[in-house]
Amino acid sequence: QVQLVESGGGLVQPGGSLRLSCTASGSSFSIYTMRWYRQAPGKQRQLVAAITSGGSTNYADPVKGRFTISRDNAKNTVYLQMNSLKPEDTATYYCYAALSSHLGYWGQGTQVTVSS
Repeated sequence: QVQLVESGGGLVQPGGSLRLSCTASGSSFSIYTMRWYRQAPGKQRQLVAAITSGGSTNYADPVKGRFTISRDNAKNTVYLQMNSLKPEDTATYYCYAALSSHLGYWGQGTQVTVSS
């Protein structure tokens, strides 16, 4: 069992920045692929960004050039730096630890609201 605790969400004005953090329990964090998803009200959960154990990253098209995913294996933590935020980025953001193609764990989610 892996427990994931997210933090860093909040209310921000359009054009602002936030950094989300997700800290995992256990000693195997460094081998997991870590992902951030988001879900807006009435919409499906969507992949935002991912980072492999080797540090390779990929991003959904709507966030390319604005969001950056990174990890600190010494702290068992993955980050999502979000810049130039837009109202359409408003959603609950979830951290996901992929242990394999069929097994993974979700965090509880953190709310991000972009509004003036």
